[in-house]
Amino acid sequence: MEQAILADLGKRARGASLCPSEVVRARFEDWRARMPAVREAAFRLEAQGKIAVLQGGKAVDPSRARGPIRLRLAD
Repeated sequence: MEQAILADLGKRARGASLCPSEVVRARFEDWRARMPAVREAAFRLEAQGKIAVLQGGKAVDPSRARGPIRLRLAD
């Protein structure tokens, strides 16, 4: 899942973000069931400093993120 997130972000313009659902919707019919896994993968990538987790356009601590998030490659 981490590779899929990085691949999808790599196709975007620098600084652009994506919704985690875009990653799983493109790959799985049962995408809703995959949402917890893609969020967990995103949080691991954030902990490694590879991506930023955003809410309201601002980086947030994933442990405090509730509701919709977006992902962006780290600066």
